[in-house]
Amino acid sequence: MYVFLVVYFVHDFCITLLKFVCDVLFPDCRLSVQLYVEIFCVCWICVILTVCIYLCRMAPRLQLEKAAWRWAEVVKPENITHEHIELAYRIAVPACKRGACRRNCKGNPNCLVGIGEQSWLGEIDENTFHNIDDPNSERRDKNTFVGLTNLGATCYVNTFLQVWFHNLELRRALYRFQNSRAEGHNTDSDYEPRTICEHLQYLFALLQNSNRRYIDPSGLVKALGLDTGQQQDAQEFSKLFLSLLEDTLSKQKDPNLQNVIQKQFCGQFSYVTVCNKCGRESPLPSRFYELELNIQGHKNLTECVTEFLKEEKLDGDNRYYCESCQSKQNATRRIKLQSLPRTLNFQLMRFVFDRQSGHKKKLNTFISFPEVLEMGPFLEGKEEKCTYELSAVLIHRGVSAYSGHYIAHVRDAHTNDWYKFNDEEIEKMEGKKLQLGVEEDIAETGKSQTRKPKCSKGYHCSRNAYMLVYKQQTEEIDQTETNIEVPAFLQKLVDQDNKKFEEWCNEMADMRKQSVDKGKAKHEEVKELYELLPAEDGQSYEFVPLEWLKKWLDDSTAIKEIDNSQFLCSHGKLHPDKIGEAKRISLKAANLLFGRYGGGPRLDRSYLCRDCVTQRCRVIRLKNQLNEDYKEVTNLAKASLKSDESGFWIGKASLRSWRQLALDQLEEDEEETKHNNSKINGEKSSSPGAKADGVTGENDDRDGEEMKNFNEDILCYHGGLSILENDRRLVSAEVWNKLRMYFPKAPEFTQQHEPCQQCMRLEREGKENEALNRMMANEQKTSLINLFQEKNRPTLQKWPQDTDVLYIVPLYFVEEWRKFIRRPAKSNPVSSVANSILLCPHGGFMFTYDSMLQGDAQHIALLWPAEWEVISKMFLVDQAISIYRIYDKTQDNGNVQYQTHPDLCRECREGFIFQQQRDMREYAQATVYVRKVIDKKMMIKESAPEFSVSGSDVEDEREEPKIDGEKDPDFSQREPNKSRSTDQQQETDFIHHECEELTEKMTAEDLLSKRNLPSLHQSEGGAKRQKLNDTTSLSTPAVASASKSGIRRSTRHRKLRGEKALIVSANQTLKELKIQIMHAFSVAPFDQNLSIDGRCLTDDSATLGSLGVIPESVICLKADEPIADYAAMDDVYQVCMPEEGFKGTGLLGH
Repeated sequence: MYVFLVVYFVHDFCITLLKFVCDVLFPDCRLSVQLYVEIFCVCWICVILTVCIYLCRMAPRLQLEKAAWRWAEVVKPENITHEHIELAYRIAVPACKRGACRRNCKGNPNCLVGIGEQSWLGEIDENTFHNIDDPNSERRDKNTFVGLTNLGATCYVNTFLQVWFHNLELRRALYRFQNSRAEGHNTDSDYEPRTICEHLQYLFALLQNSNRRYIDPSGLVKALGLDTGQQQDAQEFSKLFLSLLEDTLSKQKDPNLQNVIQKQFCGQFSYVTVCNKCGRESPLPSRFYELELNIQGHKNLTECVTEFLKEEKLDGDNRYYCESCQSKQNATRRIKLQSLPRTLNFQLMRFVFDRQSGHKKKLNTFISFPEVLEMGPFLEGKEEKCTYELSAVLIHRGVSAYSGHYIAHVRDAHTNDWYKFNDEEIEKMEGKKLQLGVEEDIAETGKSQTRKPKCSKGYHCSRNAYMLVYKQQTEEIDQTETNIEVPAFLQKLVDQDNKKFEEWCNEMADMRKQSVDKGKAKHEEVKELYELLPAEDGQSYEFVPLEWLKKWLDDSTAIKEIDNSQFLCSHGKLHPDKIGEAKRISLKAANLLFGRYGGGPRLDRSYLCRDCVTQRCRVIRLKNQLNEDYKEVTNLAKASLKSDESGFWIGKASLRSWRQLALDQLEEDEEETKHNNSKINGEKSSSPGAKADGVTGENDDRDGEEMKNFNEDILCYHGGLSILENDRRLVSAEVWNKLRMYFPKAPEFTQQHEPCQQCMRLEREGKENEALNRMMANEQKTSLINLFQEKNRPTLQKWPQDTDVLYIVPLYFVEEWRKFIRRPAKSNPVSSVANSILLCPHGGFMFTYDSMLQGDAQHIALLWPAEWEVISKMFLVDQAISIYRIYDKTQDNGNVQYQTHPDLCRECREGFIFQQQRDMREYAQATVYVRKVIDKKMMIKESAPEFSVSGSDVEDEREEPKIDGEKDPDFSQREPNKSRSTDQQQETDFIHHECEELTEKMTAEDLLSKRNLPSLHQSEGGAKRQKLNDTTSLSTPAVASASKSGIRRSTRHRKLRGEKALIVSANQTLKELKIQIMHAFSVAPFDQNLSIDGRCLTDDSATLGSLGVIPESVICLKADEPIADYAAMDDVYQVCMPEEGFKGTGLLGH
């Protein structure tokens, strides 16, 4: 209320003030400006009210915290009584009543509202005590069909199985299939079919008489070897499965079984070619199991069949060779239907190949089809009626050819009712729902769908139907033919499965009952105990965790024993800060809870900690006094010391930030009783990054460090007074005594205290060593000026004519030596040349002359003989390494040989090369570069986000000059008569060079980094072993590069425009790499033509290691026409890359 009064008066004052200002400044626009002022003030008051509401919501907990410790401002720590302790633990805070607060008050240990009791008080529906579905929901309803489980992407299998199950002749024939395993099966074990016919036979029996609402076809799918996660072509599956079934049944002894597939599905037509000159007919008979009809440009089924039988002209280059005329003649060709099967399948070709995009697409054309189809006019030479009735419509939902969902509309042969089979769900279609072939597309809304054309009675229209199944009409329907009984041996297996299902239902029902009984018992327990929880005034009480009470009231979690150990302070009692996480309950309720669930320790009245309350009281009082002391210390520190007054040394940084340090110290003191490992001012730090003595050294860069302890900034490494006088100042004893109240353990140094003697001695020695290092560096630089400035360096490519020997040292030695010469005061002098790092364990040299030309030279530096003589005198050399030129000076035949000393160790060299090649094939994570080449130009497409692309940036290096003669075999073949301009030639040559250039393969770096190396800074006698420095720069070799032009070239790969870096591994397949490239460049995998070093990469199942893709490789990408819809590329890739169909499955005999 007071807050709102203050806000009102402030609002009224602001309006009056602003109106007065506006009247003075804008006398002519008073009305409009005043209106603006009113609006401004209303907005301002809304902000104030929002803040006030927020503060009011936060007030209860803050008020409880303040009220619990308000007494500490006037009570000294030594005067604390038991009443003060109970106030700190909020024992007397009134308990909240039900409905008074929406959620539990954590600041009030007596609030037992909102901890989960709402769901237990009152009447409870028994269904809330369990999460087990009613097993009867899995039971098959009377006069309904059984569904099939979708195993992931097997909906196309389920639709055909339902259609074939409703083919009564096929089902009857399969029941007659001889199955000796099923007939002799012992019902004590589960029946496991083996052959395709056994699986289908058992599946049909379950579909007919199972008590389950749906069954699992995984046995059949597994026997066929189908990938349950990959959607396949439904039409191809139908053809292959019927072919496999026909082949299996043809081996049966029963003649009715041998030809059942042919009788049901097989028809015959002829390709008839007629010569226009002599009129000779050449028929070519053929069988069919389904008629594949083109629907593009047609509106109904009759038009599609008519086009299928339409006459085709053969002329021009497509003329027909007539055997009668003995020459090529113009002719006509057409298909003539000879006979039709009992079940006529029309395959509507909705999935066609789009040449422009390079992948399949779906035709969403509406096609009208009749319920009764007269095929007599289409038969050749037969005038009698041939009537078919529509029995099934197979539907593909979805706009893409590579994804979607398959559903079947099937007519029941017994009742002629239509049903929709959607995997596990089966729905009867009647009334307005009887719209055959109509299903909403998955990815389209009602507005985006094409309007459905009107259909006359007896016709249906669909844009998603891809297969129509027609059944031949018979004059008389024998009722016995529609009633098919399951054979006894199969019914026995079905009964066995039904028994297992009933046992499962009973088990689920028992589990439901047990959960309900347990819930009811818990309900009674909660109602009984919750009434006993509140502790009355004057009665004994105990504390229990709030979280445990919530879990106790949450039936979904297992109840553990009560654990109060988390609330204990360092004195083994209840910590005051933990009171918000505990609840005070009556002793009677505590006895019941601990008796049933156990746990401990039990925290009663005696566990209220006096020591913690006393410490907190001291901290609160110091915090309140801190502001006054800060002002007083600031004023006292400004005054200079008197001549006869003794002062104390304080760090300037500590003096500037002592107030914040004091606050931090007080907060640490508050936490001290909570954790035993809390830090105390002046003690050693327990943090991993702290120094051993807990203080910072005098030479540390304190600008980037955070001050942890007061006065630590004047401590040296040895714990004494720092020799840096600029970092400290003198203060009076009065100031120091004030600060000691807050930092009782801070290091103390009086004015007479001497600085650290060790630091003073080290400072003197450091200045002397610095002078010596400068003198040494100057002498070495003068003696080896060309080596330092990299001038007049010998190279292996152009051997100097005036010498036959060059000396070799590690490049690492030269780089470290140059660092010392440049900064002798900051770097350590180099004392030795560790040539042994270039030798094998046997003492042999590891590199050949040719390998040094190809890249190993980047780890060595070549020296003139005069330079080697100087180095031998100035440094300790463990082993001299040289390379000699051997040739006959009398004969100028160009026969020159090169030999190293020590000689090459061939055994270690071969082992090194083998290890190098193996490492190239077994990398776990490496970077490769993909360069996109389009129309002889390198370009980058930013139309897709980079999901799997490395985050490396383009390196700021100049492009290297092109080396003449370099070519890329992938792009080197040209038409001989095609001319090109000079610019095109240069551009193409640049692409050739960049696509061929690969970063050098692994070199001596691997060997050197794995061997133990002698120190470069120690003498030969005391030399230790160490690894080659990882930070050694490999991009600036001391020798000339391998460029034919002699220009030094960087070995680091340079990313160019149109190139992206990918992170890959050696065991990753090319198929997975293409997916990464698809996300990086928006190029579908089947549009990618990849090559490396002139070799095309085509085997998608091969690993990158086996294909020769090594770290830092450059892969050239040539893309075909890109896919316009990037978002659909993942669906496209699912089947199209690679589109192997049913390769490797049981449908192809594997």
